[in-house]
Amino acid sequence: MNKTKILLLVLTSLISVNAFTQEEKIEEKEKKFSFTGSIDAYYRANLNAPNDEDAVAPGSSFANLPGFALGMANLVASYEGEKVGFVADLVYGPRGEDATFNSPSLRPGGSSNIVNQLYAYWNVSESVKLTIGNFNTFLGYEVISPTANFNYSTSYLFSYGPFSHTGLKADFTLSDKFSLMVAVMNPTDATEYNPTGNYAFGAQLGYADQFLNILLDDGAFEVDFTGGVNLTDTFFLGINAALYDGGDDNDTGFAGVALYPQLTASDTFSIGLRGEYFVETGDFGAIGTGVEDSSIFATTLTANIKIGDLTIIPELRLDSGSDDFFLDDDLKAQKSLSSFVLAAVYSF
Repeated sequence: MNKTKILLLVLTSLISVNAFTQEEKIEEKEKKFSFTGSIDAYYRANLNAPNDEDAVAPGSSFANLPGFALGMANLVASYEGEKVGFVADLVYGPRGEDATFNSPSLRPGGSSNIVNQLYAYWNVSESVKLTIGNFNTFLGYEVISPTANFNYSTSYLFSYGPFSHTGLKADFTLSDKFSLMVAVMNPTDATEYNPTGNYAFGAQLGYADQFLNILLDDGAFEVDFTGGVNLTDTFFLGINAALYDGGDDNDTGFAGVALYPQLTASDTFSIGLRGEYFVETGDFGAIGTGVEDSSIFATTLTANIKIGDLTIIPELRLDSGSDDFFLDDDLKAQKSLSSFVLAAVYSF
């Protein structure tokens, strides 16, 4: 009788252990696949310029439509394995179309205008990772998705740097603080395929979340610094500085610097300021209309109010230029534009 009880106890224990192991495997498998994303919409109004068919907006990307307007729906499917994985990042709506602006021109009628990122990766070792496909740029402080930016509108530095690249990159973890990335890519904005036969080269050196980035693209050159520091537990200061030179055959370019002081008052409220100075050389076309060597100073005051997974973002912005870039209510040229944005961003 005792032997029978012991046998039953052993069998019960084995069944319990096996069931627990299977449950662990199922949970582990479920964690590898993820489906995330966001949606955003906003209201925008000029304070010293028209808000009808003559409405004007800052020369930076996104959040430039008048009245109540749509941002985008962003859907991201990913798989994270021990050695390999992928990311499929799709965008729908005006913000997504602006982010993938060059895709339809490469293959008219194609569907790549909804592809924000599409890449696979291989963790060769604990310190080496290879990625191939279409990935967002490694340059700059801001990104395409509004969930990862503090400000809803974007900077000039972000708007006129590259958005995405298609190519092969290698990430190296050199130590606890140092990292290195090198990449070979299609020409900037050629995200579907290479239409020229030329290639761009990129590199990033990181130290303790401070990054020095370099991009070489058919004679053009861009160097970019992105970083930030927590001055206190509640006060953060971010920085982005960049210089772009179009090369010997193109005497245009730009340079600029942006500071991002941000104060976290509570778990649900934070406030921040973006101050940016941006100047173009020659007639780069980023600001103004055919005016060479223009410059602009843009100040953006932004609050983040979090309600669960929803973030409400009220924003006041003032763009002041060296020349008459904007129009006033009487459609006369003026050097400054003040505007208000109220955005809602939901992430899941």
